[in-house]
Order: sequence, then C-alpha cells, then structure tokens
Amino acid sequence: IKDYKEGDESLHLKLEDETLYEYPVDLQGNELPLLRNPDILVGENDLTALSYLHEPAVLHNLKVRFLESNHIYTYCGIVLVAINPYEQLPIYEEDVIYAYSGQNVGDMDPHIFAVAEEAYKQMARDEKNQSIIVSGESGAGKTISAKYAMRFLATVGGSPSETNIEAKVLASSPIMEAIGNAKTTRNDNSSRFGKYIQIGFDKRYHIIGANLRTYLLEKSRVVFQAEDERNYHIFYQLCASANLPEFKDLALTCAEDFFYTSQGGDTSISGVDDADDFEKTRHAFTLLGVKESHQMTIFRIIAAILHLGNLEFQAEQGGEACSILDEHLNNFCSLLGVEHSQMQHWLCHRKLVTTAETYVKTMSPQLVVNARNSLAKHIYAQLFKWIVQHINKALHTTVKQHSFIGVLDIYGFETFEVNSFEQFCINYANEKLQQQFNLHVFKLEQEEYMKEGIPWTLIDFYDNQPCIDLIEAKLGVLDLLDEECKVPKGTDQNWAQKLYDRHAGSQHFQKPRMSNTSFVILHFADKVEYQSEGFLEKNRDTVYEEQINILKASKVKYQMVASLFQDEKDAAPTTSVTKGTSKISVRSARPVIKAASKEHKKTVGHQFRNSLRLLMETLNATTPHYVRCIKPNDKNLPFKFDPKRVVQQLRACGVLETIRISAAGFPSRWSYHDFFNRYRVLMKKRDLSKYDKKQICQTLLEDLIKDPDKFQVGRTKIFFRSGQVAYLEKVRAAKLRAATIMIQKTVRGWLQRAKYKRLRQAAIIIQRYTRGHLARRLAEHRRRTRAAIIFQKQYRMLRILRAFQRVRNATITIQAFARGMFARRIYHKILAEHKATILQKYARGWLARTHFHRIRGATIVLQCYYRRMKARQELKALKIEARSAQHLKKLNIGMENKVVQLQRKIDEQNKEYKLLNEQLSALTSAHSSEVEKLKKELVQYQQSHQGDGSQLVSFQEELEHLRLELEKAHGERKVVEDSYVKEKDLLRKVRLSRLTLYELSQSMIEENSQMKKELEEERSRYQSLVKEYSRLEQAYDNLQEEMTVIKQTPGHRRSPSNQSSLESDSNYPSISTSEIGDTEDVIQQAEEVGVEKAAMDMTVFLKLQKRVRDLEQERKKLQTQLEKKEQESKKSQVGDVFSLILIFHRQELESENKKLKNELNELRKAIADRATQNNSSSDVQDSYNLLLNQLKSANEELEVRKEEVLILRTQIMKAAQQKGTGKITVIERVMDFLFPFCCWKFTDCLSDAISALVGSGWQDGTGRLLEAQLQDQRREHEEEVEALKNQVDAIKEEMEKQQQALLQTTLQLSPEVQVEFGIQQEITRLTNENLVRDCTETQTVRDMDLKEMLENLENNEKKLNKQLKIYMKKVKDFEGDSAVERSQHERKMQAAVQRKEKDFQGMLEYYKEDEPLLIRNLITDLKPQAVSATVPCLPAYILYMCIRHADYINDDQKVHSLLTSTINGVKKVLKKHNEDFEMTSFWLANTCRLLHCLKQYSGDAGFMTQNTPKQNEHCLKNFDLTEYRQVLSHLSIQIYQQLIKIAEGILQPMIASAVLENESIQGLSGVKPMGYRNRSSSMADGDSSYSLDAIIRQLNVFHSIMCDQGLDPEIVQQVFKQLFYMISAVALNNLLLRKDVCSWSTGMQLRFNISQLEEWLHGKNLQQSGAAQTLEPLIQAAQLLQLKKKTSEDAEAICSLCTSLTTQQIVKILNLYTPMNEFEEAVKWRRNPSSITMDSIHLPASLNLEFLKKV
Repeated sequence: IKDYKEGDESLHLKLEDETLYEYPVDLQGNELPLLRNPDILVGENDLTALSYLHEPAVLHNLKVRFLESNHIYTYCGIVLVAINPYEQLPIYEEDVIYAYSGQNVGDMDPHIFAVAEEAYKQMARDEKNQSIIVSGESGAGKTISAKYAMRFLATVGGSPSETNIEAKVLASSPIMEAIGNAKTTRNDNSSRFGKYIQIGFDKRYHIIGANLRTYLLEKSRVVFQAEDERNYHIFYQLCASANLPEFKDLALTCAEDFFYTSQGGDTSISGVDDADDFEKTRHAFTLLGVKESHQMTIFRIIAAILHLGNLEFQAEQGGEACSILDEHLNNFCSLLGVEHSQMQHWLCHRKLVTTAETYVKTMSPQLVVNARNSLAKHIYAQLFKWIVQHINKALHTTVKQHSFIGVLDIYGFETFEVNSFEQFCINYANEKLQQQFNLHVFKLEQEEYMKEGIPWTLIDFYDNQPCIDLIEAKLGVLDLLDEECKVPKGTDQNWAQKLYDRHAGSQHFQKPRMSNTSFVILHFADKVEYQSEGFLEKNRDTVYEEQINILKASKVKYQMVASLFQDEKDAAPTTSVTKGTSKISVRSARPVIKAASKEHKKTVGHQFRNSLRLLMETLNATTPHYVRCIKPNDKNLPFKFDPKRVVQQLRACGVLETIRISAAGFPSRWSYHDFFNRYRVLMKKRDLSKYDKKQICQTLLEDLIKDPDKFQVGRTKIFFRSGQVAYLEKVRAAKLRAATIMIQKTVRGWLQRAKYKRLRQAAIIIQRYTRGHLARRLAEHRRRTRAAIIFQKQYRMLRILRAFQRVRNATITIQAFARGMFARRIYHKILAEHKATILQKYARGWLARTHFHRIRGATIVLQCYYRRMKARQELKALKIEARSAQHLKKLNIGMENKVVQLQRKIDEQNKEYKLLNEQLSALTSAHSSEVEKLKKELVQYQQSHQGDGSQLVSFQEELEHLRLELEKAHGERKVVEDSYVKEKDLLRKVRLSRLTLYELSQSMIEENSQMKKELEEERSRYQSLVKEYSRLEQAYDNLQEEMTVIKQTPGHRRSPSNQSSLESDSNYPSISTSEIGDTEDVIQQAEEVGVEKAAMDMTVFLKLQKRVRDLEQERKKLQTQLEKKEQESKKSQVGDVFSLILIFHRQELESENKKLKNELNELRKAIADRATQNNSSSDVQDSYNLLLNQLKSANEELEVRKEEVLILRTQIMKAAQQKGTGKITVIERVMDFLFPFCCWKFTDCLSDAISALVGSGWQDGTGRLLEAQLQDQRREHEEEVEALKNQVDAIKEEMEKQQQALLQTTLQLSPEVQVEFGIQQEITRLTNENLVRDCTETQTVRDMDLKEMLENLENNEKKLNKQLKIYMKKVKDFEGDSAVERSQHERKMQAAVQRKEKDFQGMLEYYKEDEPLLIRNLITDLKPQAVSATVPCLPAYILYMCIRHADYINDDQKVHSLLTSTINGVKKVLKKHNEDFEMTSFWLANTCRLLHCLKQYSGDAGFMTQNTPKQNEHCLKNFDLTEYRQVLSHLSIQIYQQLIKIAEGILQPMIASAVLENESIQGLSGVKPMGYRNRSSSMADGDSSYSLDAIIRQLNVFHSIMCDQGLDPEIVQQVFKQLFYMISAVALNNLLLRKDVCSWSTGMQLRFNISQLEEWLHGKNLQQSGAAQTLEPLIQAAQLLQLKKKTSEDAEAICSLCTSLTTQQIVKILNLYTPMNEFEEAVKWRRNPSSITMDSIHLPASLNLEFLKKV
C-alpha cells in the first residue's frame, strides 16, 4: 500500500483477501520478505517458469493449482510433481489418453500421460531406451501413477497381433498389489517392495512383452504388523473368500482368527471389498496363464502360512525346550504335503554340526517362535519370487526386443519413530536415485546453455556422494554389518559400537546422546535415527536347513511346493551351508560338507546393494523421466493442503534442489516470438519497422535492463535471471495502465458528452410530446363534440326511418294480398276459358271427323254406284262376246283339265282341314292333361314346401360364391386397369427418352391393340360373370315368386297357357275369367291375412320385377323376328300387314314396359321412404296397402283388355259374314295367330286394316296363298315356342329346389328385412348394369386418349427431327471452334460415353484363364488417374457386366470365382495403400457402386423401383447374390473406416495448432499469456505450427478427391460429419487440458476459425450433412471464454447458453480460464441407384482389357 523507504521499521501490505497487514522489518539484518510473482505467473504449470524462484513462491503456486484449480500435476523442470488428491478424478479416461497421444509435453497441461507420451515419443525418435522413475512417500500415489503410466503405454503401443500382451502387462498390477501391497499408517495400499517393469517394444514400437524386477520385499510384515496396519492384502482376500466351495479344504475362517493377520487391530479397510479384489486377482492369474491347479497351490501355501502363525508352544524343562500342542500344525502339514512328525520335531529342535559330530539340540520357546517366523517369511518370499518369475514368463516373448520403457515404482524416503533395517535400505536407495537425478538435471542445464551458445558458468549443486560412501564404501555401514553377521557371537550392540568407532568423525554420521544402540545418518532429505536392534537378524535372513529339507520332500501331489525351494542352490540361507549337493540330508554330515562351513551366502544388504547397482546401471543407460508424488496431508483427506508436509517432501524428493539449480542460472526463458508478442507494447515504433525480431528484442532489453548480466541472448531464446520477468511485467503493466487511463479519460469524456446530448434531446422530446398532448386533447374535444352531433343526427334519422318502414311494410302487405286476390280471379277465369277451349276443340274435332266420315261414305257410295255401272256395261259386253261361238271354243279348251285340278285341290284342302282338326283335338287333349299334371304338381309343392330350407341355404351359398367371384373379377379388372395405366406411363417415359419417335408410335400402337384385346377378354369374362349372376338372381326371383304363390294361395291354378293370373298382363294376355277370379281370390285372401303377414306380399314386388325383365326379353325376341319377317314379306301385301301388326305390337310392348317400370320405381320409392322411417305397424300397413292397390290396378287393366278383345272378335265375325265364308276362315286364322301378340290399344287400327283387306276383294288364289303363308309362319312359331318352353322348363326344373329353399328363408325374415332384401337385389342388378356400361365408356375414353396421345407424339416426332438436324449442324460447327479452348480439368471430367452399338447388351465376356489378368488390370495395378476421364466408378460397372454375362450363361462357378477374386483384390490393394486417401476413396466408391449395382439389378425392391425398362433388362436372371451383397457391405464399411482413419491421421496433428494457436485475427496474440518454456526434447526443431488455411486446403483435397471419384453424396456427407466431429473433439479436449489457451483472445480466435469452417461447409453444400452441428460444443466453449463471469446473472447466462457442454466441462474451462492482465479478473456416420445403363459404357484402351468381348 505504502512504498518502502530505507529505514522504515515495517512494510504495509495488502493480502489477497483484501486484509491489511503490517510486516516488521529487521533493521539490523535488513532482510526484506521474499517478493511475490506477478499475477500472470500465479498458477503457472511449470515451477521453473516463475520469475521469483524460492520456497514460498513454489509452495504458493502448488497450493493455488491444487486447491483453486484442482490441478494435481505440475511441472518442475524435467520433474512432474503429482499431488495425491485422495479422490477419484475424471482425468484418466481413454479419451484423455488419446488427447495426450502425439502431443508435445509442453503443449498440454501437466499429466502423467504427458510424461508417458514424452518417453514413448523419444524412444521412437531417438531409438533410445527410456525410464519413468516414480518416487515418493508411502501414500503419495506412486503405485497408481505407475499404473496409469503403464496403461497409457499399453493403449498407445498396443500390440497389432492377437496376443493381447498389453492386457497381460496391466493384469500384473492387481497380482503384485495383492502379494506386495499392504495397509500402513500412511497409506491403505502401500507398496512394500520396489519394482521395475521393463516394457519391450518392437521396431514398429508395439508392445511385445515385459519383464518385472523386484527389490527388497518387506518380509517382516508377514509375521509382524504395527498398530493400525495390516499384512499383505492376499491374506485378507483369501480369508474373505474362505466360504467358497473350492476353499473348504483350506480350513480358513475370518482374518481376526489368525495371528499373522490380526496384530494391527482392524482387519478391514474402509471402502475396500477384499472378496471382490480376490476375484480380480484370480482373474489376473488366469489372464497371465497360471493354471487353476497352480492357483490352488498358491492359495494353499498362503493358508498354510496363516496356520503356521497360529501354532502354540508349551515350555518344558524349565524353559530350555518346548512342544507343540496345536491342531493348526495338522492343517499346515496337510496343506503343504509334508510329514507331520518331522515338521513337529524340527520346529522345536535344531542341528549343530561340528568338525567331528552333529548334535540335535532343543530350543527355547522364544527361539522356536523366531524359527517359525523365519520359516513363514521364507515361504512367503519364495512364493513371491515364484509368482514374479511366472509373470515374467507369461510376459516374455520370442520376438527380438528393439527398445524398452522402464517404469520404476520404488519406495520414497521414509522416517518413522522407530527406523530399522528396511528404512535404512529404502533411504539408501533414495540417496542413489537422488544422486542420479541431480547429475541428470545438471547435465540438462549444461546442454541447454551450450545449445543456445550462452557462456557456461559453474553452478554449485548439492552432491550426496559422501553420504553414499558412508553407506556402501569399504568399511562402510553395510560392510561392517556383513562383517558382524559373520562373527558367530555377533550382536547388534557390537555392530553399533563399531560404527561409532569407525565413523564418528564423518559429517554425515552422528551418535545420539541418549542411546548406545542407535545411530543417525544425515541423508539428502533429512537426518534419520536408526535403531540397530534386529539389523543382524534381518541382514542374515536365517532359516533352519532341516525345515527347508522337509519342504523340499513335499509329496508329488504338491510338486510346486518342493519346486519353490529347489530352483536355486542358495534359495534358503541356512546355518550350515553346503557345497556340491542339491539336497541336504537330515542325517549326520558327510566329510565333504565340512569344508563348506567357511562359506556363507550373500547377506540381504549385499544382495540389495548389487541389485541397486544393476538398477542404476540400467537407469544411466536410459533417458530418465521423473515423477515425484507428494502427499498433501497425513489424514488422507481429499484436497487438503498441509504446507509443512508438502515442503518437507519437496525437499526430500529433490524438487527444491531442481529449482535452486535453475535459479542459480537463468530460470526464465522466452522464445523471440513469444517475447516479441508479449512486450511489443514497450517497443518503439521505429523498432517495430525492423524485420529482425531478434534485434528488436535485444534493443528493447538493452533499453530496459541496464545490467547485462541479468539476461543473455541465445540462438532461439532469451534467458533471464530470477526476477527480471517480474520487472518486465511491471513495466508492461505501467505502460498498459497509462494507456488505459488515457482510454478511460477519452471514453469518459465521450460518455459525458453523449449523456448531455441525450439529456438535451430528451428535454426536446418531452416538450414536443407535451405540446402534442395538449393539441391532441383539444382535437379530441372537438372531435367528440362533432361526434355527438353526428350521433344525434343519426339517431333522429333512424327513428323516422323505422316509422316510415313500418308504414311502408303495412302498405306492401295490403297490396300483396289484394293483387293476389285479383291474380287468382284472373287465373280462374283463364283456366275456365282454357277448359272451354279444350271442350270446343274436342267437339269441333268430332264434328269435323263426323263430316269427313259422312262425305267419305257418300264418296264411296258414289264410287260404288259408278263402278257398278261400269261393271254392268262391261258385263253386257262380255255376255255378248260369250254368246259367240268363237269365245265358247276358247273357253272350252283345257276346261276338263282345270276341273280335274280344282277337284284335286279341293280334296287336298279337305284332307288338310281334317288334319288340322285332328291336331287341334290333340292339342286340346294335351292341354287338359297338362292342366291335370300341373294341378298334381301344385299339390306336391304344397306338401313339400316345408323341407326346402336346406335347398335355400345351398342356393344362398352358391349366390354368395358368385358374388365373391364377381368381386374377384372386379379386383382383377382393377389390377388390369392399374397395370395398364402404369405400363402406359412407363412406356411413355422410356420411349421418349431412349427410342426414336417412330419406334415409340409403332410400339404404342401394338401395345395398345394388345392391351385392348386383353381388356376385351377381361371385359368379356367379367360380363359373363355378371350375366351368370343376373341369371341366377332372376332364377332366384322366379322361384321365390312361385314359392310365395304356392304358400299363400293354395287354391290357385295355372291357366292353359301355363301363365299365372298376374302374368295375364304380359306378352300373352289371356281372357280366361277363371284367372281373374283367382286373382281376386288372392287379393281377398291377402286382405284377410292382415298386417302380420303383409310382408309375404313382397312376392308381388318380385313378380312385377320379373314382369319387367320378361317384357324386355320378349321385346328383343320380337324385334329380331320382326326384322326377319320384314325381309321375307316385302313381295306380298300380306307381309306388309304382318309388318304393320308387328310394329304396332313392338311399340305397344315398349309403352307397356315403360309403364311397368314407372310403377316399379314408384313402388321402390315408397318402400325406401318407409324403410327410412320407424318400423311401426302403421308403416307396414301402408306398404301392404300399396302392394294391394298395385295388384288391383293390374286386375282392372286385365278386365278392360278382355272387353276390348271381345269387341274385336265381334267386328271380325261381322266382316266375315258380309264377305264370304272362305275369307272369314282366313281372317279367323289370321286373328287367331295375331291375338297372342296383340294389345288392346291398337284394336281399332287392326279392325280398320282387316276391313280394308275384306273390302278390297281378295281373289281366291291370293287368299289361299295368304293362308298357306300363315300356316308356315304359325308352324315355325310353334316350333320356336316349343323349344323355348323346353329350355325354360329345364331351367326351372334345375333351380326349382333352390328357389323354394331361398324363398322359405326369405319368408321367415322380418318385413323390414324382406323389403331391404328386395331393394338390395334390385340395387345389385342396376349396379352390374352400370358397371358394364361404365367399363364400355371408360374403354372408349381411353381409346380416345391413346389416339390423341399418338397424334401428339407423331407431331412431336416431326418437330424433334427438325430440331435435331439444326442442332447437329450447330454442334459440328461449335466443336470445330471450341476444341482448343476447353480446359484440362473439363477434359478429365468429360464422360467417355459413346454412341451405343445396336447389338451391345451391356455384358462383357471373358475366358476363365483371363480372370487373373482382369483382376490385375482392373484392381491390383489400376491407378485412379487412369480412369479419371471416364465414367465414375468404371471398374465397378465393368465387373458387373462380367457378372451379368456369367449369369447369362448360368455359370455359378464363374460368378463365385470373379466375386471372390474381386473382394480379395480390393483387400490386397487397400492393405498395400493403407495410408493413401485417394486410393482408399477410389475403392470405396467402386465397392459401393458394385454393391448398388448388385442391389439395383439383383432383386432389391428399394433400388429397382427407380429402374427404367431398359435397366430392368440388365437384371440378373439366374443367381441371387444376397450373400455377396452382405460381404460387399462389410467390405465397404471396412474401407470407410480406413478412409476415416487416414483422414483423421492427416488432420489430427493440425487441429490444435490451427484452431487454437494460430493467429487468424492479427493483433490478439499480443495479449496472450506468457509462452511456456520449450522444455521437451521431443519437439521438432522446425516450426510445426499449422494455420486454419492448411486444414481448409486439406478438406478441399478430400472433397475434390471423393467427388471426382463418384463417391455417393451421402457417404461424402457422413465422412465430413465424422471429420468435423473429430476436429471439434480434439480442439475441445485440448481446450480442456491446456490452461494457456483458456483465455478471452483464444475465444475470439476460436469463434472466427469456426465461422471459417462453417463457411466452407456452406460453400461445398454440406450444410445438410449435420457437420455444423458437431461444432456446437466448440462454439459454446468459445462463447464461454468471452462471457462475463462475475455475477449470478452471468452464471445463469452461461447455463442457458452452454447446453451442449456438460457441467464438468464448464467448470473445467472456468477453472482453466486465464486473465489477460491485471485489468481482468480470474474466475474463482442411401441408396444411390445409377442412371447409367450397362450398354452405354465405353472401355478405355488404357485398361488393357482387350480380352473382354462385348456380348
């Protein structure tokens, strides 16, 4: 707050939490507090990049990163500092592994994956072995860090084979953790051994195997655990799974029941399931190939150790001896397969061997316990060793190892209240590793300075070689320990005394004041006090030989137990070691063994020193990478930071030493580019005009930093002393602050001026609105006044108007009634006059006709008299002439002959008359017999009508069957019509596009005629079905009618003409009174029945319906007869008479037919009206009365007809009496013949015609001729009638039963249903007639349409022929002019589709022996450039044409061989060109096209719907290639995946640099945070940055290649969608993993870059592919970087905006967000059928396919 001046006693400071603090200053020492780094460097991910390098700055930076940003990894030079969060973090997923893969170590935030990637990259580039050294205290996270490092290497260096070696490498971790990790007071999963995993790689840098080396297993933990600690995990896992069936023989219980697992107290770990972990351990054993029997043996040995620990000993002989009284020994012996008695004996005894003899001596209980513990530790150590060897065996490979990466997970520096031999060895190993680390750091610093050409000054760094010499030099601690172990009576106290005597003067050795058995060693990390008790015993690691020999003699069943102790000669250290024998006998020693008593096995310390030496040699031969794990607190609390503990560990692991070495030189290092961009605000304008950035930076530094020793200029970097960067930041901040003040001053002035202008403008606006308001108020008052006046005017007008309208309406009403009355009067008058006029008309007409008849009669009389006079005159003349002789002679000539002839003729006529009489009598008798027969049949019908139900059902079934056939015929007709329409449309399209207009017209005419024929046949079939249905329906109606009559009128009789009473009004009217009487009886009976049976009179309706049909049929028959008779009777007058009569008869029949139809329609309408109303009794009665009225009217007409016939016969008889007997006979015959055909309506005309004939004076000859003709006509008519009767009778006999059954069923229905049934029948009949008529009309319309279409096509043909000639001339002229001007690209893209040959059918033939040549030329050796100027996907079309020919000749072997060779050839090409995008895209397009061709021409309905008829001709005929389509589909997917992999491999290195780092917008880089130190030796020497233009250029290349090669648009869109998703994912992952790019300026650059990509998508018409949507998370991340992040409103805006980002991603970005300067605050993956036909494809000669023949 206040500037410090020399002499001030205190400093006035303001802390980060805004609190004021007064810091006292020591005036004597004049020591000020250490300076803090600028804000821009707080939270830096590399501690060596801090401007002020001291312990508080380092600690504060780690604390900020760990607590505020939750970053557990931080770089410190070449060291990765990893702070254990004691919480699972989501930063180790597979996505994160791939994000760090291939990245430089300085480009991403610190991570264990970055260190592993650095090691992997340096191994691949430098071909040098690497090592990752992970160290730290127990509980700091060493094991988990090493595990993640191995997991990263296993993922990025996965084996390409199926050996799954990387999984085996990872599977070794759970096994080693189970047998080598235990719970301690500091860590729940502490590694109690050191391990070095050496992962081997081949020349392609894929994992091929691994090797595991272990160091110093803590065997003492097997038999002893401190308070709150546990034994190794495997013991507790086995106890937790003891209830499994396979472990019943182990006799295990819970862990609390065993001494070796219960010494620490609590046997469980919070959050750990031992049973579940045991299953993982067993699974890992299985994955590594450990047999199930070996696993069971391992578990038996572990269980035996637990039972061994539970042995209890009883003292004997005053404590000098003991015995075992425990059943656990039985379990121990049975589990290991050893002799119980021997083990019991040698556990309590020992053997002493002297020069002369061997003694067996008892042991005290304490010695027995020690021996038991030694045996347990030795068994576990040997088992541990065997498991490690087996793991190495499983991870071993026969492939030659090219290089390796070693991961060292070794214990860190340890210091406890009681430190023993294990802590001594651990700290000794850490001293060696620290020395190697210091030398490596110093070496790197030296190399860096020499590389940059900076003068090298010696840096003093701590060297711990004296401490190492104290431990391992001659007569050092280890030598004295080994020497004391050789002494027979050596003790720990003697060894401690020797240490005091020998090293008392050493600066690294001290003797505690209060102890004679402890010693202190000053290690690099800290000084540690060791208790010498137990050092000798642990160093000797003694186990008795006799016990080992018993284990070696284990039973064969447990051969593995014996093998644990027989693999090496020195596997078990013994008190008496032998030489030259592999087995030790428990009997007396042999003489040859005595010489071996002087040799001793190597001690544990010696072995550890040798293994440590080998480890250091391995590490020195590799490039090391260091990971220092830090434990943030001793309570294992998540994200709890204890500064004292952290500083202690930083010192111990050498992190602070690294900082000290760096601070001694030039710790801050900037590249010229970063320095220029950061501090260009301090440069002068004239300096910026220079092009040499190095000279500009050097000039600026010379101006700002006066002391030249504070910085050095290197070749590529500028090196700064500690604090200089902070000074530059201060100067830069002052410059920016001054500029900010200037900007603020200007902006505030502008704001005030703008505010004044707004106030002034607001005042003016207020005045304007006020004045406007007053004016509007005045105008409103005036408007309201005027409106009130208008309202009054309108109201008064409306009141008067309504009064006027009332008067007017009354007047109009009076006028209307008056005028109506007058009009009705006039109407009645006119009507009366009209009727009078009609009466006058008829009267005058009658008078005129009477006058005419009178005049005509007088005229006739006069004529008769005149003619009679003339006849008399002529008669007189003839008589005079007849009296002459000459005349008599002439008359007598031939008279006799004539008399004879006349006599003969008379005789013949008499005979004929008799014959006719006989025929008449025969007909009369036959008629009477027929009547009797019909009466009998009537009786039978009445008796048998009860059992007709079944026949009715059968008839209904037949009727239903016929209906179904009719509906089926309707459907077939509709299908034929639809197919006709479709084929017509398809024909039109194909002919218009492919055929000439002449061929189109001809083919359409032929097909039209063919379709007409087919349609006519179909129509005839349909009409026949309709006729058959109508016939059966008519028969059904007839039978129903007869059944009804039979049922209701039992007294009814047939007339002699075989017609019923109601049929008398048809074509053959009868005059029988009996029939009329019968009809009246029927009516009377029906009236008596009543309303209940009214529905049965539905038969009347059916009879009327039948009568209409009969009249229509009879009319057709008579019309045909009339035409014949008209032709035959033209020569005679009689024929004219018959013609006239028949014409009259036909006209009368038509009129009668119309009348009956009208009556039937009225009846239908009445019934329909009744059906729509309620079914009440009154409605039924009305319908019934209507039917009776119709029947009565028919009977009345019948009576009238009878009277007219009688009158006609009377007139004929009178005429016959006047003109003679002969003529009467002829006339009678004529009348008898004509009466059956005549109607009463033309009786007058007939009478007049007959009178005329009689009065005309027929001659005898004419009469006879007429009579003969009449007889012939009658005979023919009778024959025809008889034939028709026979046919009708046959039909009636066939259907009589069915009619009766159907009628019985119908009569049983309700009245409403019967009415509906009759209506339904009539509707069906009319519908059928309409359908037939509609079909005819439709066909006529279609014919007209086709003719009109044909005419249009002919006209179009003429027009197109003319245009074609014109355009052909223009094309020839244009080709001659523009051939030179065409570009090279257009020539490449021009399709070589030539004029098709007439005989080419789109098939290619080849011989079987040419198949390899075809595959080689078309697939294996084909280059995409060779077919670039042809049809896209030409190889696919050629292959399909070859397949077509093989299908055409039905050669399945040829098809199979060609497709198999094609698929194999494509796979071979893709394997060879697995990095070639163009080749992969080319074969993806061809494979998809071949697949589409097989679908399009091989039965896929989805593809074939778009085929043209010409393309349908190219379909396969014999083979279904569904299986090959599936294979090609899978192959297409594989090629697509390879294409994506290639494209991603090309784009991925560009993404982070181009999207996040490149300066797309100039000027923003100046406000970027400070660049990181280029600390990775894996980075390329040149500039590896990419711009966004490079990505866009590469995308253009991809797009042009795929489009040029004809790849389906859907696949192209999917490719770019997946590529853009990869761009978004990689960029977002880098954003989430890099703190340096999480800034406002990066958000601006990122948003601009994304807009460029979106613009590219729009330019390529790929906006519909969904690729732009994949960029949405990246867009939202860019917007998040640019948003304000202070208030809760800002948080709500962030939540509503960033919908595509997860909560974790948003929090991660906000935590990583870096403010630019002090002015900004930090945030706390269709079908595409081809339109090309096979016969239009041309084969280029460049393909060398001359052996293919066109078919």
